[in-house]
This record gives sequence, structure tokens and C-alpha cells, in this order.
Amino acid sequence: MSASIQTKTIHEFLAEAPDVDSSELWASFWEILSEAKDRITAELAVVPHASGAGLDYWVTDDGAYEGSLNPYVGDPDTGVEWLVHSWIGNRKASILDMNLQVWLGPHIDVPHLVIVFGTVPQIFHFNDFVARRDLMTDVDYLERYYEPLNQSFLSLRGDDRFTWSVSHGTYMRAFNSPVANSYMAERSDDVVETLRRSVLERVDTWLGWVRDAQPVPVEERAALRERDHLVRRYGYTLDPMNELSKKFLGAERVEELVAARAGLGQIAELD
Repeated sequence: MSASIQTKTIHEFLAEAPDVDSSELWASFWEILSEAKDRITAELAVVPHASGAGLDYWVTDDGAYEGSLNPYVGDPDTGVEWLVHSWIGNRKASILDMNLQVWLGPHIDVPHLVIVFGTVPQIFHFNDFVARRDLMTDVDYLERYYEPLNQSFLSLRGDDRFTWSVSHGTYMRAFNSPVANSYMAERSDDVVETLRRSVLERVDTWLGWVRDAQPVPVEERAALRERDHLVRRYGYTLDPMNELSKKFLGAERVEELVAARAGLGQIAELD
């Protein structure tokens, strides 16, 4: 496909087809994200965080935007520091942004996990393992966590059903690892099933890393947490998708939801 498809903005996609019903895709993607969450929380204990009170389902007065925001925490020193399972959009009007993100404590340096599904109304999918070391200098870390996924990454990258999707945010491009999946695809059952398999395989791989991880030396943990918190903060606050949401919800409400989704209050407590 042409490069223009790879770099087309969400606004441009939506302008071409603003009223497509994505309810069935929402159900499929929420099922995938929920299964991923359940696999993770079966091994890594979490409890709901108070910042999610009243946000398990919300909708604007005019029905133009709706969503669900479900944050969880584990033991920040020995397990999951922050897990968020959420979606925002309009199931009847083309636009969805759905995600599961898991941020680990500094006791280990296993990459964090990010999984995103969306519709614009074409399918959008992103998933990645967020590096916690400098991949340009820490070659051992690169080979431990990223090299084993190289072939599966290249296999999906070479699948002509999927077109690479380029974020217009420079920070979001810096956020990506060498095995990040960022794709647009036509709406079809076979595409959904391919993404389901890809996501669940990656979740199982990630859980294996967590099981086998070696402890980070105690004296290095504070610096690792400080870096984690910066990456977590910027990954949410610098997302270009926030600008689209402001058109429906207003800047103040979007800032509130982004803060809750990123767990900025929890970050402040731990720093």
C-alpha cells in the first residue's frame, strides 16, 4: 500500500467513514484484552485502585463518547506496580481506543507490556514490550528479550493484510521497541483471529519472562523506578490520541482521564 496510508491521521480516516458501527469489533477486542488481563492476574496479584471509582462505565450526556477505566495495583516493590484495562470511544460511530497496560515494579527489569486495539473505523492494533534498559548499549538485554521475537515480528510485518501505522507523535515513535507491532487492517474475522493469537502468544511469552526474571540489585531499583515513572507519564500524556478526545470531552475532562489512566497520583505517592 502507499506510504500515505501508513501516515494518514485518525482524523482523516474518521472523516471518510464517521458513522460505522464497531460494536462487534468492540466485543471481540474487549474479549481479547480481558483474556490477556485474566492470564496475567492469575499469576500476578492485583487489586482495584481507588482512582477508578465511578469510571467502570461512563458516557457523555449526548452519548457521543463513552468508556471504561479500570486501574489496578499490586505490590509496587515485588509485582505489578500499575495495570490499567480501559477503553474510550463510540461503538456506533467508528472510533474506539482500547488498551491493557502492565507496568512492573523495579524488583525486576522485564519489559512492561502494552496492548492496544482500536477502530477508525479500520482496525488499528499496537502491542509492544516497553524496554527498561538502553537497547543501543545493553546488548545482553536486547538479546534476552527482543532477539527471540524477531522472526515472529518479521512474519506479521510481512503479512500483506497489515499496513504499518506511523504515529504522528515523535515521542510515541521513540517509545517503540524493535519488535513493536503497529498496524492498520481491514475489518475481517481472520484479521481479528490473527491478532488474537499474536497477542496471547506475546502475553504468555511475557509471563514466562516474569517467572524467570533475576532480581535487580537493590541499589539500582530507585533509579529504575524513576525512569519507569517518566516513561509511564510521557507514554500517556504525550499520546496524540488525547487531542482527538478533547474535541468530544474538552481539555479538562481529558486531562482528568489521562491522569487516572496513567496513575499519576500513584506515581506521586511512590516518588
